[in-house]
Amino acid sequence: MNGDTGGTELLAGRFEEHRAQLRAVAYRMLGSLPEAEDAVQEAWLRLGRTEADGIRNLGAWLTTVVGRVCLDLLRSRTARREEPMADTFVPDPLVRPLPRVDPEAEALEADSVGLALLVVLETLEPAERLAFVLHDMFAVPFEDIAAVVERTPSATRQLASRARRRVRGATPAADPDLGRQREVVDAWLAASRAGDFDALLAVLHPDAELRADAGALVRGAAASKAVRGARTVAGQASMFWRYAVFARPVLVNGTVGLVTAPEGKPVSVTAFTVADGRITGIYILADPDRLARLALPVPGS
Repeated sequence: MNGDTGGTELLAGRFEEHRAQLRAVAYRMLGSLPEAEDAVQEAWLRLGRTEADGIRNLGAWLTTVVGRVCLDLLRSRTARREEPMADTFVPDPLVRPLPRVDPEAEALEADSVGLALLVVLETLEPAERLAFVLHDMFAVPFEDIAAVVERTPSATRQLASRARRRVRGATPAADPDLGRQREVVDAWLAASRAGDFDALLAVLHPDAELRADAGALVRGAAASKAVRGARTVAGQASMFWRYAVFARPVLVNGTVGLVTAPEGKPVSVTAFTVADGRITGIYILADPDRLARLALPVPGS
């Protein structure tokens, strides 16, 4: 990097042009907002140790660097993990106020990737996840990805293909229309506030699944499994009826969800998968440590 201040500022400006995409790549790779920011910062530090004038395509170079940083982080996670990841794990949600004017445009933001898809990505091997994210989501050529995973382009293509099959087979269908999502979530919230078990059942798909991630401190053996089936899910939800009055609709990863914040302090974020007018998936993050690290908007009443 040039040693003069002007050169550094110019390079910093070029880096900032790519920050949003780099953050989107890292978030899809890691499912963690703080770790994604760390990965982007590491890319900036590595750029600072490189002769930047020799980089022909800065965006492509930075994308592969972020991919390599994320791959190392994922492999380190796998090595440290003594037990399989809990069935209730929920990635960090991206929470924003509900749009008032153009919900369709809002839902197409670059980093609006559903929590349901992120949950599936967590089941992939690190190299599979990298190949899928970089190629299928960001159109990075297999030749560039191959250098990161230290495989041939053909083997890298197979990694992405294997990941693609798993993602397609496990990611639930979802209604993209925010208006229809809002109707279903409003019905869920009304039933919860009324303590109406039958109304909860009516809005749930018979095979609905609930993941509630309250963090490692309270996660025992019984709490480490997802809950499936409409009656079981409704029964679990009924335990939290007293908090429903504090829940407000928001956008969670580009779809309609809820933030529950008694006295203005967020205690949970809930995302929903809605299909054919019913809820097929519920993803709740209630880990106080992770919630504290997220910049969550608290909707007004």
